Amino acid sequence: MKIHWSPRSPYVRKVMLAAHELGLQDRLERQRTVVAMSSSNADLRADNPLNKIPTLVLDDGLAIFDSYVICEYLDDLAGGGRIIPPRGRERLLAQRLHALGQGFLDLLILMRNERDRADTLRSEPHMKAFADKRAATLEQLEREAPEFARAPFGIGHIAIGCALSYWDFRFGGDPWREAHPQLAAWHATFEARPAAQATAFADG
Repeated sequence: MKIHWSPRSPYVRKVMLAAHELGLQDRLERQRTVVAMSSSNADLRADNPLNKIPTLVLDDGLAIFDSYVICEYLDDLAGGGRIIPPRGRERLLAQRLHALGQGFLDLLILMRNERDRADTLRSEPHMKAFADKRAATLEQLEREAPEFARAPFGIGHIAIGCALSYWDFRFGGDPWREAHPQLAAWHATFEARPAAQATAFADG
């Protein structure tokens, strides 16, 4: 299988981290793919008209996306129920936590893009709204950290962990841990996992 991949993408990291947790990382042939909101990659567009990564191309040529769909496919390939519970309330809670982490990632991407715009183009109302949503998300995660820390590691933890690590990667120096000690403690255990260490963010 071929995966359109970048060491800087939090969505790609979600998939690669899942692959490592499932023992499938050696089955993924990584193809370095550069994407940006302001441009289009013709090679990627041939596999994914949305021009987004990750995109996984199966051996029969079928391309699948987005990151959750790919993670679910990998989970099924590994036997099912490993990182995504098969049914019931456990599945609902895992998907809910994933949605919170995925939404947090989406927010951080938008926030970074707005931050990096020229001063004359940057929207301060947007930046304030992003900051308010980010603060509310961190507060929610701090409240829920003890509960999800006790749950079996899965897709929701992957999404939350990747979001927090992406914040550190792209907004380094922000002292979010000081006001969120329970979340910070959980995140330390996340980053200590071999799968997380094998998929750390990197520029390049």
